[in-house]
Amino acid sequence: MAPKRYFITGGARSGKSGFAERLAHGLDGKRAYIATAQALDPEMVARIEKHRKDRGKAWDTYEEPLAIAELLQKLSLRYEVVLLDCLTLWLSNILAHTGDGDVISAHSEELVAAIGNFDGTLLIVSNEVGLGIVPDNPLARQFRDYAGLLNQRVAEVADEVYFTASGIPIKIK
Repeated sequence: MAPKRYFITGGARSGKSGFAERLAHGLDGKRAYIATAQALDPEMVARIEKHRKDRGKAWDTYEEPLAIAELLQKLSLRYEVVLLDCLTLWLSNILAHTGDGDVISAHSEELVAAIGNFDGTLLIVSNEVGLGIVPDNPLARQFRDYAGLLNQRVAEVADEVYFTASGIPIKIK
């Protein structure tokens, strides 16, 4: 089977990650999971630990909050299947690390290039944050705008795109 790029998006708790994991389990090959969340408070520590337990031993897990483009390059020839969860957490990490729009855009383009060059099957999970009201503060609007643009770029290079709602994946590309 030729390598594919799957992009799975949807709202918070819409079933994105579960769908991506089920999709990946149906694929042959050595699997890696790239987790972008950071344990910055006790609640996130508990969430991350639950995700680790739920994944079990079927995955080699890499926890990387910032340098995922570089990590994808390193994993490209070592794994047949990689699941990246999630782009919006990565983007919030980048935004917190640097508020510079040019730097954020450059990191996003590096990531899109790494996704396009990945030599294996790649599943990418991201939140769709543009379906709600316009945020009331500049930082939240900036995040929404960068997330929307990043999602568009990843959808362009993806072979298949799914939107999840209420646990139901809908193929849109």
